[in-house]
Amino acid sequence: MGVLYFTNELLACGMDITIQQATGADAENIAVLSRQTFYDTFAAFNSQADMDKFMNESFSMQALADEVSDDQNIFLVAFMDDDLVGYAKLTESKNPPELGTAASIEIGRIYAAKKTIGLGVGKMLMQKCIQIASEKNKQLIWLGVWEHNERAKTFYTKFGFEKFGEHDFILGNDVQTDWLMKKPV
Repeated sequence: MGVLYFTNELLACGMDITIQQATGADAENIAVLSRQTFYDTFAAFNSQADMDKFMNESFSMQALADEVSDDQNIFLVAFMDDDLVGYAKLTESKNPPELGTAASIEIGRIYAAKKTIGLGVGKMLMQKCIQIASEKNKQLIWLGVWEHNERAKTFYTKFGFEKFGEHDFILGNDVQTDWLMKKPV
C-alpha cells in the first residue's frame, strides 16, 4: 500500500497530512495514541474505576501493540509532519448476524489526537478505509459507535453510514450500548 499525501488546503494549520499503512515499528506509538485518545474521549463520561479497569485489562499497551501485528488487522497511521496524530484499524472479522454473509470489513477504531479534531485527519482516514474496502471488493463497511457519542455519529452519518443494530460494549464494569452502523462500498 502506498503513502497518501494530502495538501494543506484542507488544514487551517498549514501542515500536510500523510497516511500510510502501519508497520510493527509503529505499534508502541499507536498504543500510546490509542490510550490517550480513548481517555480524552470517554473519561468525562465514565467513572475513574471503570476507565482504569478497561485501560488496564482491555486497552493495555501490550494488547494494543499485539493488535498491530495481527494479520487480520490493517492499521493506517496519519502523520502531520513527523507527529503521529491519528490512526484507523480495519478488521476482516466475523459479521454481526444482521449482515449475514455479505462481504464486509469493520472499522474497529478511527481516532485522531485531540489537538487535530476538525483539521481533516479523521476524514482522510475514513476516505482511505473506504478505498481499502473497495479494493478488497467488500460490499459493506461497518463499525460500532457508543450511542452517546454524538460527534462520532454525526461524522459517520456524513459519510453515509446508517444504523443497523446495537450490541453491548463493556467498559470496566459498565455495560454500554454501541450502535452498529454500515455503509455500502
